[in-house]
Amino acid sequence: MGREDLIVGERLKKIEELRKKGIDSYPHKYEPKNYSSEIKEKHSKLKNDERAKDYVKIAGRVMTKRDLGKLIFVTLQDSRGKVQVILQKKETEDGSFELFKRYVDIGDFIGCEGIVMKTRTGEVSVLSKKIVVLSKSLLPLPEKWHGISDKEERYRKRYLDLIMNPEVKKVFEKRSIIIDSIRELLKKKGFVETDTPYLQPLYGGASAKPFETYLNALDMKLYLAVSPELYLKRLIVGGYDKVFTIARNFRNEGIDRWHNPEFTMIEIYQAYADYNDMMELTEDLYVNACLKANNTTKVSFKGKEIDFKKPWKRMTMAEAIKKFAGIDVLKMNEKELKEFVKKNHVEIKYESWGWMVQGVFEHFCEEKLEQPIFITDHPVETTPLCKLHRNDKTNRLIERFEPFCMGTELANAYTELNDPIMQRKLLEEQQKMLKEGNDEANPLDEDFINAIETGMPPTGGLGIGIDRMVILLTGQESIRDVILFPFMRIESPFVKEKISSKQGFEEKKENKTQKEKKETKVEEKIDKMVGNAAKKVDKVKKK
Repeated sequence: MGREDLIVGERLKKIEELRKKGIDSYPHKYEPKNYSSEIKEKHSKLKNDERAKDYVKIAGRVMTKRDLGKLIFVTLQDSRGKVQVILQKKETEDGSFELFKRYVDIGDFIGCEGIVMKTRTGEVSVLSKKIVVLSKSLLPLPEKWHGISDKEERYRKRYLDLIMNPEVKKVFEKRSIIIDSIRELLKKKGFVETDTPYLQPLYGGASAKPFETYLNALDMKLYLAVSPELYLKRLIVGGYDKVFTIARNFRNEGIDRWHNPEFTMIEIYQAYADYNDMMELTEDLYVNACLKANNTTKVSFKGKEIDFKKPWKRMTMAEAIKKFAGIDVLKMNEKELKEFVKKNHVEIKYESWGWMVQGVFEHFCEEKLEQPIFITDHPVETTPLCKLHRNDKTNRLIERFEPFCMGTELANAYTELNDPIMQRKLLEEQQKMLKEGNDEANPLDEDFINAIETGMPPTGGLGIGIDRMVILLTGQESIRDVILFPFMRIESPFVKEKISSKQGFEEKKENKTQKEKKETKVEEKIDKMVGNAAKKVDKVKKK
């Protein structure tokens, strides 16, 4: 029998003994009146060994327990911090003292009532008069929970990460502040928050491979949203002037420090505006969020100071390439650019002038862009949803920008394409690319084109990655550090096998029955896996 099994067995025994005494280890309710941080702040000026008149009632998890016989020192952790609780034989009710001494373990939740005092060593504490067990923990807390070796487990078991590393919660508190600041500023500027569907019959709005799913009720294939863009533009067509949504996007692509299969973005559309207006809005949103979260426009990231104070530097993609790669792409034809790409081993998507320009920029420039900067005027091939540049007679450039910082893009914005004839042509080209095997191309959405044909005013559009914003404004290493539950590979062997198998959707009704049988078997396996959590407890109990 392992150490964990012994601990589980002992705790089950304690629960049974408490039950026989008429004490419920899992009561329905408890009403704390005070919190750790509030208690320590309010009574910080107490003298050593002095008692306050305040009687407090707190609740939290026992993190440490030091039993000195007639005196027990406890560290209690609640949602706002930690506070020391002292149980003393002559001060604490006999029943509560013995209850805690014998039945309470590290990891348990307790309720505590008592008076506030400051110890001889100067620590504000609660001298307990009464203790109540609120929840017995069966599994022990980790003894050590730090270092790179524990990173994966921290993400997978975020609840343990939050228990053992309370400072992690501060990152997510700042995330909430950042999102609130975005909503506050946009609503102040007259934008209306809206919802867009996550389940879509057609996907679009970004070059991305979608996740597929199936709606049994209507017997049809659906996609998880890769972007809310096309729906928000429909709202502009319908008469909204300023709209935004903070939405989850789902893209079946790679996972790294900047990417997660599902992520949070804000998309914003403003009628009668262009990409210049969107640049100013991007600056305003970042500056406001940084000030709200950090009380300054400066942050430290990977040992370097970043200043989001506006105005940010602006540079065209061609200017950036000229600075960092030493060539003028605007004076180069497709053949010359192809020779340069081949010579420098630049990865490209397609052998067109625009995609080669994009590849050269990514190869030579991106990682050198450390301070906030707008990279403007991208090649036309890179998106089918943007207007041609008003000052480019060659029709090779579009009015698009991406702001960069510390080598990664922060947002994407256009002067939106509202010419229905050109929009149809570009999306038809996308449809053709999709049929030829480009799984990041957009399908032809006739309803969206019909909306543009109905008439859309000049519009500026902006999409900002919330997760990346939080990474930078909180100085974190990875997107997994700013998402409470980042996607992780499932550890169960049979689920791994299921995930790795690429199964298509059955299009014929007679095949659906067979599919449902397979899904039932998987559900039975999952039920069996869930039951394993109780097996270990039952095994220990029988012993």
